[in-house]
Amino acid sequence: MQRAGAEEAAGSQAAAGGAGRSGAGLAAAPAGRLLKRELRLLESIFHRGHERFRIGSACPDEISCEFVPGAGARAGGSASRGPPPGPVRIHCNITESYPAVPPIWSVESDDPNLAAILERLVEVRKGNTLLLQHLKRIISDLCKLYNLPQHPDVEMLDQPLPAEQSTQEEVSSEEEDEEMPEDTEDLDHYEMKEEEPADGRKTEDEGIGKENLAILEKIKKNQRQDYLNGAVSGSVQATDRLMKELRDIYRSPSFKGGYYAVELVNDSLYDWNVKLLK
Repeated sequence: MQRAGAEEAAGSQAAAGGAGRSGAGLAAAPAGRLLKRELRLLESIFHRGHERFRIGSACPDEISCEFVPGAGARAGGSASRGPPPGPVRIHCNITESYPAVPPIWSVESDDPNLAAILERLVEVRKGNTLLLQHLKRIISDLCKLYNLPQHPDVEMLDQPLPAEQSTQEEVSSEEEDEEMPEDTEDLDHYEMKEEEPADGRKTEDEGIGKENLAILEKIKKNQRQDYLNGAVSGSVQATDRLMKELRDIYRSPSFKGGYYAVELVNDSLYDWNVKLLK
């Protein structure tokens, strides 16, 4: 596995820097509001069904993601025939000193071309959204390496973070955690969702096929039943976010065009299988 930190020069020095910062210290790292907003933006753009780059998991101290070259990709721009390259799995460790201390990246490969991409992150200027800029550089360089056109979604990483809206959401979330000690409040949330006006549901579900709408409705019923049974899989906020991501996938042209399929394991919103079809 190749590892690189943007504050290191490259190579073995980067590996040593990454190893020294991983472990229990990272697990206890407090999450800043800025980092939370960066992570939310990343997950909204590069969801698990994205055709080129996918955020598998993201938390304030660690990110796991993968680059999917897909059909037509050739490492180094080679025109030789053969199966397309497999996914490039990338990991990121974030210290409690971020953004003063840059993210530390590693890749599950011994390919020197991939290591060189991580080493070039030292060229990225420091800033408040260093995580987003690192990922923009990584994705762009990987597209060049595999002779692929730059994906348009990469430019979305330059958009300003919605500071006021995000800050208000975080404050509301913290207040809910303090003022809602009983699970009955979460159940009320689901009951209110079911009582939304028909026009609101129509807008929310617009552009989604009947078969997929049935899946979404089944998930809602399962989530509500889980709360009634006391078997909660995740927070209300996490569930709402994943439901929104799933709706966005069902609306996307790539999904409708049959480029990939999304399967929910045992109808669980927290366990997806994504299959590339084209």
